[in-house]
Amino acid sequence: MNFQRGRQKEEPEINLVPMIDVLLVILIFLMITTTYSKFSELEINLPQATSGKPADRPNVIDVSISAAGSYMVNRTPVKHPSAEGLSSELRAAAGNRPDPVIVINADAHATHQSVIAVMEAARLAGYGHITFTTENP
Repeated sequence: MNFQRGRQKEEPEINLVPMIDVLLVILIFLMITTTYSKFSELEINLPQATSGKPADRPNVIDVSISAAGSYMVNRTPVKHPSAEGLSSELRAAAGNRPDPVIVINADAHATHQSVIAVMEAARLAGYGHITFTTENP
């Protein structure tokens, strides 16, 4: 007995609405995540300076670093080049001046570690103003 003689078979169909919904959600997700990619870049505007006579600063400690890794504080050789030794030399050079500016004059071929050692010594001495010197080409 075939009770469905008069009915036609339904054609199989693929419902595209859920697939379109999923694709739209993926598209929205991609659009949102790509708009934040410009904020992950590091944009730096470098300062510009005109060459002229540098300002005379009475509260400056000059630290020189040679390519061989030897240090001089205010043109006086440092006997103990460790961070603690440099720190005591910086305190002695500062005397009773509050918060001096540490100017690091490093040779172009000096190691990065030697510059970091001076920065660490300034931190140990409690001095937060550090600057570097460069040479105009």
